[in-house]
Amino acid sequence: MSLPASLRAEPWAVADGPAVAACNAPARAKGVRPGMSLATACALAPRLNCRARDAGAETAALGGLAAWALQFTPAVSPQPPDGLLLEIEGSLGLFGGLGNLVAAARRGCTEMGYTVATACAPTAAAAWLLARAGSGQAVTRTRAIREAIAPLPVAALDCDAYTLETLSAIGVRRIGDLLALPRDGAARRFGRHLLDRLDRALGALPEARAFHVPPPRFEAALELAAPVENAEALLFAAKRLLAQLAGTLAARCGAVQHFDLVLVHEDAAPTSVAIGFATPARDAERFVTVLRERLATLALAAPVHRIRVAAGDILALAGESGALFPDPAAGPGDWARLVERLRARLGPEAVHGLAAPAEHRPERAWQATAPGAKAERAARAPRPLWLLERPRPLAERDSKPRYGDGSLALVAGPERIESGWWDGDDVKRDYFVAQTPDRATLWIYRERQQPGGWFLHGIFG
Repeated sequence: MSLPASLRAEPWAVADGPAVAACNAPARAKGVRPGMSLATACALAPRLNCRARDAGAETAALGGLAAWALQFTPAVSPQPPDGLLLEIEGSLGLFGGLGNLVAAARRGCTEMGYTVATACAPTAAAAWLLARAGSGQAVTRTRAIREAIAPLPVAALDCDAYTLETLSAIGVRRIGDLLALPRDGAARRFGRHLLDRLDRALGALPEARAFHVPPPRFEAALELAAPVENAEALLFAAKRLLAQLAGTLAARCGAVQHFDLVLVHEDAAPTSVAIGFATPARDAERFVTVLRERLATLALAAPVHRIRVAAGDILALAGESGALFPDPAAGPGDWARLVERLRARLGPEAVHGLAAPAEHRPERAWQATAPGAKAERAARAPRPLWLLERPRPLAERDSKPRYGDGSLALVAGPERIESGWWDGDDVKRDYFVAQTPDRATLWIYRERQQPGGWFLHGIFG
């Protein structure tokens, strides 16, 4: 079992009935060990935090780790309740060698809050034995397996209690001792299945394994060590789930444009925090940046004891090719990250894009869209940058429009607009580009419906 690190450096343990199943480093420093009775553990560490083992949560966590590990290889086999087997031979070139791949896997597990033991071997069974023993070895040749597993205790073979007692009674405590026994006699006394396990580890027998198939949507949850009352304090725990989300997306060559952070309270309905992006994203740092802005403005309805991240719509996202000589000043996507942070802090309704629909009436010739959304641009004559919310009536002298104390000079037009008869908002106007005596450029129109008159509708920048 991999035990997520506590939010604080306190001793924690997971109890399986009356015994300790797993514990963290602070608990080990107090003398607590897996397998000892819970009463003994509490005597050694009076302030020990204990939680009952949850088999369902372990299965869900292992499934999430398996989906995350697919970024290293498509051949991932879960080993319930506490391990994964990865077939990585075909991925070594991509990651630049065995050392880099193992380091990346360990680093990712640490970011998600898990403590791992790793080992590598030409056979899955041998790698499993070495990892369970915590050896950390990397055996690269089949003929070196025997020497590598010989010092391991026979308990690593998952024997039943009777077999272990019998082996101990005849002086067999390590796998090397078992390998030294006559095969026929060992098979008669302990059964063929024990020798089959050894043969699979040594590569003498093949082994079939089922590979993990990820679910169509991402969902992962984390139980908090203590209730959290400040929304910004949730970011520390959420980073672990976001690292898992990023790894799962990388494995699927996918991305998300939004996900939900669900906050589970003890005495209130869950709070769902929607996080959106201007463009599809799968970078954990980008997830954290936007979530930090959102949590900074969030007031919790009640203390949070559990969080969950859910992403349903996973989009295909091809990798980007880098330039031979990258320009540090060119920041593709920087605008998108700025928009995401603004929307997270100010609210999604405060920041939006603009599109020009197929509409001739100027006051209806634009509409708010999601940032980054593509829209066709309607072909039309130049329009001013500043359009008045309500057209302003202009004075007239000798049927000529005036602005302030001077007459306007019509320099372009008319552009006739007649539209809207189908929805009851009919307009009939002749638009002109006009200049004031001090050379300011205006957009005005003459109303062709009664009672007529001249109106200022916009100002060119």
